[in-house]
Amino acid sequence: MAVELTAEKKLWMYRKMYEIRCFELEVDRLFKANMIWGTCHLSVGEEATAVGAIAALEKDDMITSTHRGHGHCIAKGGKLPQMFAELLGKETGYCRGRGGSMHIADIETGNLGANGIVGGGIPIATGAALASKMKKDGKVTLCFFGDGANNQGVFHESLNIASLWKLPVVYVCENNQYGMSVAFKKSTAAENVADRAAAYNMPGEIVDGNDVEAVYFAVKKAVDRARRGEGPSLIEAKTYRWLGHSKSDANVYRTKEEIEEWKKRCPIKRYRAKLVEEGVATEEELEKIEKEVEREIQEAIEYAKNSPEPSVEDIADGVYA
Repeated sequence: MAVELTAEKKLWMYRKMYEIRCFELEVDRLFKANMIWGTCHLSVGEEATAVGAIAALEKDDMITSTHRGHGHCIAKGGKLPQMFAELLGKETGYCRGRGGSMHIADIETGNLGANGIVGGGIPIATGAALASKMKKDGKVTLCFFGDGANNQGVFHESLNIASLWKLPVVYVCENNQYGMSVAFKKSTAAENVADRAAAYNMPGEIVDGNDVEAVYFAVKKAVDRARRGEGPSLIEAKTYRWLGHSKSDANVYRTKEEIEEWKKRCPIKRYRAKLVEEGVATEEELEKIEKEVEREIQEAIEYAKNSPEPSVEDIADGVYA
């Protein structure tokens, strides 16, 4: 393959996956401690898809995210203190504590925002790609969505117009096997989401969503194609969320055996072993990275805890026009 991964990039990918995992587990803990309000959707087990896909982008490229979007924000360069502050409803959060888990946006890093609407980011990504084509700025937009979104009308409308106009957008479906509590095979007539690419005259590719390098190479090929002006692609990353759909999900529709079987394919453990085996890093070097990440996570939580609450006088700022 023409594209090569440097040792530096491989270690960056490992670090980001570990960062996302630690972030999500701390969010789970903080939620149980009644420090996070509303709900949140965790992506434990899906880290390789977010990191591998975003690793294929240039710094100025853009993404749209989903209600399960913490990992996307972190991989795109989001700041941990502001993320925790947002989830804790603090003034220093990305949306000044008003958006919460499902609505983090970070325009500075090209993250056009998470979205509480299923498939809501798909037309936004398509519009951003249209803007890039009209401005001829060379940017590509990466659009994340879940398997549940592939049955929304806006999915089909967006892919159709993006292909017709050859827009610089890459659609990445994080197929974690369940749209809320309904198994993918019970909700979608097509065997694979990627099969639907043929209807819109674009490439469709299935990739192991728990293999960060496999995701990277598939998305990199699609991103390069989009940047050359050849139009969109659809990537289906088959992965799995270890936890419930949201914090209100009792998770009774899956067997423990199924969950444990997927846990054996943990993307972080797999990649850690691969890096050691390839001689990219030693156990000690990876442990050093992990300790650094754990320290940064705790510092970010302290920042969020010590941040001010939004004032009642400013409660409508940015909420109502």
